[in-house]
Amino acid sequence: MPRRKRYLIANMPYHVVQRGHNRNNCFYDDIDKACYLSILETHLPAFKIQLHAFVLMSNHVHLLMTAQQNGAISRLMQNLGRDYVHYFNKRYNRVGTLWDGRFKDSLVDTDQYFLTCQRYIELNPVRAKMVDQPADYHWSSYHANARGINISVVTPHSVYINLADTIGQRVANYRALFEHDVCADDLMSIRRAINHNYPLASESFITSISNKYDIDFGRCHKGRPEKGQSE
Repeated sequence: MPRRKRYLIANMPYHVVQRGHNRNNCFYDDIDKACYLSILETHLPAFKIQLHAFVLMSNHVHLLMTAQQNGAISRLMQNLGRDYVHYFNKRYNRVGTLWDGRFKDSLVDTDQYFLTCQRYIELNPVRAKMVDQPADYHWSSYHANARGINISVVTPHSVYINLADTIGQRVANYRALFEHDVCADDLMSIRRAINHNYPLASESFITSISNKYDIDFGRCHKGRPEKGQSE
């Protein structure tokens, strides 16, 4: 089956997921995670990309980001993946691939889904039962978005900024969103969209984008996510 063509449009946020090959770990300790973020920090300005949210899990990563140029996210992920694999293989005296094929991506409708997707990413360690609260997990953007701690790789999106006029009130308002988990319907929508490289958006939004950019997104199949694809 031919690969579906990617449509990575400038100035629109994308939820990106990359997984370790065969579900194997791509991070073994905090040193690995720190190195990944360091490499990411180098490449973000080089490709004119802003990162709004992230979480680094043992065998996969979630990123929410916006590029200024079409296709820049692909170039970022290629360079990030290559440089991190070089570090990882050297540190662990290994050879071969680390990632499970191409990364997955999903365009995010800012009006309806942006903050939901951002919360979904930052709640990943809680859903995985690694911690009780998102604040208990060190390697995520929750500490920037919900606590106001400076994380150099994170740039707030305008949707997040519009939560309040001041930083203090903004983080308080954002933190209040975590009083309830992401609802089941939204969980299913996010997982289905990322698994099929399909927009996380209303049908009217998808139609509008399709017509504006002459894009055929194909179909997003209904049903449960594939086994192992529910993080």
